[in-house]
Amino acid sequence: MKQVANKQKASNRKEITHTRIVETAARAIRRSGYDGTGVADIMKEAGLTHGGFYAHFASRDAMLAEAADRAGEETIAIAKRIFAEIPGEQALQALMQIYLSNEHIDNIESGCSLAALGSEMPRQAPEVRKASTCRIKEMIALIKSRLSGQQTNSDEKALVMMSTMVGTLLLARAVDDTELSKALRQATLKHFDAKV
Repeated sequence: MKQVANKQKASNRKEITHTRIVETAARAIRRSGYDGTGVADIMKEAGLTHGGFYAHFASRDAMLAEAADRAGEETIAIAKRIFAEIPGEQALQALMQIYLSNEHIDNIESGCSLAALGSEMPRQAPEVRKASTCRIKEMIALIKSRLSGQQTNSDEKALVMMSTMVGTLLLARAVDDTELSKALRQATLKHFDAKV
């Protein structure tokens, strides 16, 4: 009995540590990009030794795939909360306003991984791309769920909304002109306000 309890405790500790590494990596990839995120740095930031890495992951790409999935999951969770709290199509406006907010612009480390990492995705390992693709599809489906029944082209409209949100965020972060950043976001919000 004691051995079973000890094994379970060890398993729980390993799971907690694994989660800590993935969460740390999810922040790091958004902050520094995939190529700017090393295993040693992630382990150090997580408060762990570099040597313990392979007890949790088969490779750096395996860790990056989990980190990409976690980062995408965080964005999806925000969208789901908004959709749970706000009725109908008003939720899409709320989602866009939060997504294109000053707070989201300033917090790349905890923000949408698609805007932070999208340009790097073609050069990533298949498992990293697959994890991100699954989260992109999930976000598109969430947007579409609020458009369903509204019009026959809800698939296309969801794709356009998603692409526009990510592209606007990426550009708003890229420029060093705060007025231009604000104008980009306002133009997107105005464009979709009359059309959602």
